[in-house]
Amino acid sequence: MAGRGPRPKEAHRLAGNGAAKARLGELRVIHAEPVAQPELPDHVDWPAETRQWWQMWAESPLSADFTSTDWSELRDTALLHAQLWSGDTKVAAELRLRVAKFGATPEDRARLRITFAQADEADDKRPAAQSSRSRRSGGLKALPEAQ
Repeated sequence: MAGRGPRPKEAHRLAGNGAAKARLGELRVIHAEPVAQPELPDHVDWPAETRQWWQMWAESPLSADFTSTDWSELRDTALLHAQLWSGDTKVAAELRLRVAKFGATPEDRARLRITFAQADEADDKRPAAQSSRSRRSGGLKALPEAQ
């Protein structure tokens, strides 16, 4: 049958370090205290857009658990944001990459496996799902044939 290909190898036959494969699912859990957002440094002439962007991060639920290293990285990213809004478009790609690591867009959050609680609550309030047939027909009904 076309497109099926050969049967996958058994796990024990896969190439690579067995210890490394065993660690793939492991996480290192550490205790970290969230810290308040620091002020933007005074020695930079921050564009208004960057000040608004920095405030947006302060108010975002994504930043509730940020540690000092997170804020440090985001403050460095603010410099790129300021450069972009000051007309330096060469920093746009690096800015996009950096804010993606913090979950700035819905696509970034999906990749990071982050969801907002409101979505779960909204799903709970949604009426029971329609059958797939009634969704496809959009609630249309067949009329008797004319003779």
